[in-house]
Amino acid sequence: MFRKNALIVSALLAGFACAAPAQDLTGKYTRTPTGYLMVLRHGDDVIAHLERLAVVERIPSASILGIGFMREATFGFYDFAKKAFDPKTFKDVELANLTGSIAWKEGKPSIHAHGIVTDGSFIGAGGHLLGLTVGTGSCEITVLLHPPRLERFVDPAIGANVLGLYPGAK
Repeated sequence: MFRKNALIVSALLAGFACAAPAQDLTGKYTRTPTGYLMVLRHGDDVIAHLERLAVVERIPSASILGIGFMREATFGFYDFAKKAFDPKTFKDVELANLTGSIAWKEGKPSIHAHGIVTDGSFIGAGGHLLGLTVGTGSCEITVLLHPPRLERFVDPAIGANVLGLYPGAK
């Protein structure tokens, strides 16, 4: 009996260790007439904070814009043959532009964002954002609300996520 209980406790603890921590939004955003303004600081995970904001504020859909200094920015170029992103990470870069949207997929927030980063040589890189971690300073993100709850779905013709322009669109 002890061994069975120990295995159950170990499995539960492993599950907790793998789960992403909830992003604390305290003091990191404010309501505006058109949506929200979010200011993230050193070490904050931009995508996770946007997902958390969508859940907490019940955002039906939105457009996002942002700038800031990133400790790390990971972009992906989608390989349609492999049906996967080829990632590339850049460190200690300025986020010159973040543009994207918030929608929903299978009951969870779905962030689709692209961006451009530059380094000290002023050479830029950009594309589909897979991950962003704020560096020294901050990251400012404007969230512009849209009234309908929009959903993403996999378009079978291309095998990639697309945004439905009306609720339940497929």
